[in-house]
Amino acid sequence: MATAEGFLLATLFVLGGIILVAGFVKLFYVPLAIAFDFAAARKRRPASLLHQMPMVSVIVPAFNESIVVANCVQSIIDAGYPNKEIILVDDGSTDDTAAVMSAFAKEHAHVTFLRQENGGKGSALNAGAAVSSGEILIFVDADSLFLEKTIENMLRGFNHQNVGAVCGDDRPVNLNSVLTRMLTIISHIGTGLVRRALTTMRCLPIVSGNSGAFRRDVLALTGPFNTDTVGEDMELTWRVHKAGYRVNFCPRALVYAESPSTLRGLWKQRVRWARGLLQTTWLHRDMVGNLRYGSFGAFLAFNTFSMVLVPMIQLLIVFLLPAALLTGHNPLPTTAWETIGWLGLATTVILAVIAIALNRAWSDLRHLWTVPLWPIYSVFIAFTLATALYLEIARRPSKWNKLERTGVVSIGGPRKIAAASS
Repeated sequence: MATAEGFLLATLFVLGGIILVAGFVKLFYVPLAIAFDFAAARKRRPASLLHQMPMVSVIVPAFNESIVVANCVQSIIDAGYPNKEIILVDDGSTDDTAAVMSAFAKEHAHVTFLRQENGGKGSALNAGAAVSSGEILIFVDADSLFLEKTIENMLRGFNHQNVGAVCGDDRPVNLNSVLTRMLTIISHIGTGLVRRALTTMRCLPIVSGNSGAFRRDVLALTGPFNTDTVGEDMELTWRVHKAGYRVNFCPRALVYAESPSTLRGLWKQRVRWARGLLQTTWLHRDMVGNLRYGSFGAFLAFNTFSMVLVPMIQLLIVFLLPAALLTGHNPLPTTAWETIGWLGLATTVILAVIAIALNRAWSDLRHLWTVPLWPIYSVFIAFTLATALYLEIARRPSKWNKLERTGVVSIGGPRKIAAASS
């Protein structure tokens, strides 16, 4: 019996150590993110595609998005960049989405409307790209809100001839629940801070589906979006890296979009994201740890470890802790300060403050009170990955599985936040 108890405690110690090491490694994101901003500050006017004023095609796919699509399209029309066209693609909606899109196309000469039978997001994106004429293609979701300089700042991200794609910064627009307030803080760390760091290492693994730009000539080499995966944005980004191009993050290219406001919505979204990660990793498993792809190949090994293995270890710890308690051994902290340290809450607060400072989004400090909920969120995310892994092993069909939109805009609209992108 003593041997079994010892083995259990040793297992918890080892598993906890693995998570600790993974978290410690991620702390290196902080100086790398700061280096990103330092480098940007030194280059006040770097050469970029913006100076060439290329034709930009903004492609908006939609399936049953009548609640939000009008605000999305209007914000793109109002964006200050003049040399643009907007391609609206209705993917067989059963609501009024097609009618709303069609009305914009009739009113504005630079807006084109397409309608197709329901084929999924990747299919809709490819349909829009096929009829576009821009040198740069920007793909956005139908709930996205552009600011006045979103397109201009996206073009600034193409600051080197070897940059094949640019990812903007997407932030929650609906701050009407505890969940969305927490997701606002998470987005600052996971997007604002981490994407800065990964760009510094030339390892950015995803151009977000609601704020991403690609060069047309690069897409001609990589091919179109994969229609067999729910992570079409990530999968295409990996192909851009595989083709030898860099991927940049442009934090000033702001796009606001809805975050899940319910646990059910968050579950659907995170399971979809996890399936996208698993599918992409499997499709491009030859890249994982392969130094032929430079720092990106090496990063993918760590990414697979931290994004797939570590959540599974977290779940294992969750299930082993009750067993340890039943044996009379309490591996849990007993004081408030020990608990804060054990859960990593102090580190999380520090990272959040740094990320908010880098994004110059000081007003979002008011949401820091949601940080104590993060350990629960972390376990929740681990369960979504486990579910996604089961669905992939069982070969369950992949679905768009989009969020149910609310149309809530809590940030005061694009005009009030336009200064954030200037």
